[in-house]
Amino acid sequence: MNIERYHRIQQVLKARQADLTLCLEEVHKPNNVSAVIRTADATGLHKIHAVWPNEMRTLSHTSAGARNWVDVETHDSIDEAVCQLKEQDMQVLVTNLSPTAVDFRDIDYTKPTAIILGSEKTGASERAKQLSDQDIIVPMVGMVQSLNVSVASAVVLYEAQRQRQAAGMYDNEVSQVPQEIIHRLLFERGHPVLAKVAKRKGLAYPPLDDSGQIIADDTWWREMQQK
Repeated sequence: MNIERYHRIQQVLKARQADLTLCLEEVHKPNNVSAVIRTADATGLHKIHAVWPNEMRTLSHTSAGARNWVDVETHDSIDEAVCQLKEQDMQVLVTNLSPTAVDFRDIDYTKPTAIILGSEKTGASERAKQLSDQDIIVPMVGMVQSLNVSVASAVVLYEAQRQRQAAGMYDNEVSQVPQEIIHRLLFERGHPVLAKVAKRKGLAYPPLDDSGQIIADDTWWREMQQK
């Protein structure tokens, strides 16, 4: 692995925000999902959630670039997704134009936060609204009263990034991402061909040295070379 790339990956992972996430509720257009994932990567999210019932296969049609760096955890229902998010002590927000909605910029995003974004056609479901702690809106002064879901996600996430940047939450010496996930990402992104072979053979990824090179014994290499 190129040492500059290795250090760049480590730097990116140290800035990942494990307690800031999105939840896409039946967002089904591949270009929207792909755009949301790209913004999630750009603003330092480690994972997003998606409610895709009825065996939706949106993710398989999205571009692989940013998806290689942002985990997507899928759920069968909004109840399942929100339950998991609240178990992590996250405040759960939903984009919804309602009498109780507040300007998205009035939220404290330095707290553990999840933002629900509804489907392209109908927005967030009534159940998502019931389960959420707060409705948020992006104020608009034109004739249109809603934004494309990928645009809305970018607007909100960059406000969250601004607040967290000011609070020094991206300047971590130690990543919030679990060490086993960091190792997997470093190995798979730094040695993609060998990672595919090891995965196919059911072999564990060996350690990497300080320059990203593989540290493995002869037994591992022999098993890798066997047909």
